[in-house]
Amino acid sequence: MNRLAGEPSAYLRQHAENPVEWQPFDDAAFAEARQRDVPVFLSIGYAACHWCHVMARESFEDPAIGNYLGEHFVAIKVDREERPDVDDAYMAATQALSGQGGWPMSVFLTPDGLAFYAGTYFPPHPVDGRPSFAQVLSAVTEAWTQRRMQVLETADSLAEALAQPLLQVSVGAVELTTPDTPDWSAGASCAVLALARAQDPVNGGFGMAPKFPPTPVLEFLLRHAASSDASSSGAVAFGLAGRTLSAMVHSALFDQLGGGFARYSVSADWSEPHYEKMLYDNAGLLRVLVHWIRLAQAGGAVADNHTQDLPELLDVADARAAVEASVGWLMREMRLPTGAFASSLDADTVIDGVHREGASYQWSMADFTAAALSTFAAERTLAAGHLVAVEELIVQQRQDALQLAASVARSMGVDGGAALPLNPGRSLGGQQRASWLRIKPALLVQRAHRLMPSRDDKVVASWNAMLMAALAEAGAVLAEPAYVRAAVVLGEYLQSVHWDGAQLFRVSHEGTARGIKGLLEDYAACANGYLTLYAATGEQRWFEFAGELMAALESEFIADGVVLNHNGASAGPSQGLHGSRFADPFDDATASGVAMLADAVIAWAAYTGSTRHLELAHHLLATVPEMARRAPRSAGGMLGASLALAAGPREVAVVGPAGAHRDALVQRAWASGSPGMVIAVWDGVGAAPVPLLQGRGGSPTALAYVCQGMVCARPVSDVQELGKLLL
Repeated sequence: MNRLAGEPSAYLRQHAENPVEWQPFDDAAFAEARQRDVPVFLSIGYAACHWCHVMARESFEDPAIGNYLGEHFVAIKVDREERPDVDDAYMAATQALSGQGGWPMSVFLTPDGLAFYAGTYFPPHPVDGRPSFAQVLSAVTEAWTQRRMQVLETADSLAEALAQPLLQVSVGAVELTTPDTPDWSAGASCAVLALARAQDPVNGGFGMAPKFPPTPVLEFLLRHAASSDASSSGAVAFGLAGRTLSAMVHSALFDQLGGGFARYSVSADWSEPHYEKMLYDNAGLLRVLVHWIRLAQAGGAVADNHTQDLPELLDVADARAAVEASVGWLMREMRLPTGAFASSLDADTVIDGVHREGASYQWSMADFTAAALSTFAAERTLAAGHLVAVEELIVQQRQDALQLAASVARSMGVDGGAALPLNPGRSLGGQQRASWLRIKPALLVQRAHRLMPSRDDKVVASWNAMLMAALAEAGAVLAEPAYVRAAVVLGEYLQSVHWDGAQLFRVSHEGTARGIKGLLEDYAACANGYLTLYAATGEQRWFEFAGELMAALESEFIADGVVLNHNGASAGPSQGLHGSRFADPFDDATASGVAMLADAVIAWAAYTGSTRHLELAHHLLATVPEMARRAPRSAGGMLGASLALAAGPREVAVVGPAGAHRDALVQRAWASGSPGMVIAVWDGVGAAPVPLLQGRGGSPTALAYVCQGMVCARPVSDVQELGKLLL
């Protein structure tokens, strides 16, 4: 029996009508495999994945395949977004067995959950040396029944090889002692220079195709560029970040009409997006864009444009427009009635029952012509009172409209051939920008009548917490109160739905928490999110809730001197998760859970004055030099956290009566890009809401207190003086 119909995951529910007897990843499924003495076929994907849809259509909707799987296997379907712990464990196995990884992921397991054969997409018929899915199933069945001992030896050997992480994060003994402090700045500078060598000097970004947004690395580069002790490498970091952001914002990776970033680009020049839109990408890139605006407006480091051939830096106005477009898209297309945000939009649009990748986002010359004619018709209607030579006017306007359509199509990378995504490839200036803005409303009307991709409405705690922090910070830095209000509503949802008073749940659907307990990234992202929400609002309730999450983080995810990705209650069938309990410090699409934990610990220490948490942060980041040496492109999260620790971090307390004077001091504090800086605002009446504010009340005028490295400057009331202290 197919057991997926009631699952919170849209991806699992998409497969509820398959002729395959799918089961979720739980103890019952593995128990059945042991009872029947058959292997497990594990299929991992996600709702927005194009090739997952292709394999589903070609194989999982085939009754013959369904019958064969039912007779010879127990078939388990996993949503990688709901269970990243499962995905990580079996991705490691898939890469070890096949030399590559990706989704859909197809893994064959013993009834004890040990992988012995794996691959990704298998076609319905043999193609270019790749066997068909039916051939794979037959070969695995033959191996299981005829060569069982060899299969089990392979599974055991692989499990032993994967039992330990590549780099384990240790927090030392129970009684923490501060380790020798690495030279964080020197390590960061070396990482920046390594990243510069990996830069694509033509198209921006790092490496070649396929190209993913390097979000954690961009955050690290901006922190380094903003660091007061950043040397010449600060200019290099500033340039790397600015060129990469410019390349992405002015490409097809960014939805030029509706806002929001696609998951990645198939091409090195960002012109061919893989069209799925993920919440975590957009939350992270929103925050990075805000940090870029802040740094660029403050004067930032001077970019290392030592050659004229390098791509342009992102202009502040274009960055601000990208922020506004992204937030607009999030609020319009991703926000649920509860105030939380959905996980993703699909890569495909289903038209007449056929999955068409990117169909909603592609435009032809005919589309531009129709939009231009519509634009001129609307303008003619506005001038309807002037009926001089109407017929001549219509003829002339048609010619003008055709010229406008051709001009805008060229500037947006669309020629007279097939429909393409909008890909300007550069910042539009002067007449090009004016023409684009003139025709854009008509294109939006066209898109409003198109079928759009399906949305995965499950709410993931960590991704929503990342967005909560990004919205709160964007609202504070850019003086957009509506962004902060949206963050507050989101914070109220996560606290009331995902937190039961004792534990945090990873996923909710339709306002109800479902599935597993939160993983490290969920707890750490939420702790960071609520500390940022406190900084943006000054509401004590968010600081107190962050404290509950911090306590849970320490008790649940630090054990026996190491950091865990999940505890036993989260793991599900533990036999399938060999090695995955240990937290991986390297980044994926987002900063690692360890890096998020380090950021949260550093901020908590700054607010509370806890030396124990500062010591913990040193232990958490002790692996950074080794990570930077091995793989700086995958160490952005930890490198960024190390810069926050090296900066003190800086603590800013603004105390005094509410009003324009205090608001000006607060706004100046938010304009500082000091890594890891914390901000606390209080009216000075009654008990101090956080330890950082203690003993600082009672002044009749607003004062700003700046501390760093346990040393405080004298309080100031002048905005310019505060600015000097924050340099």
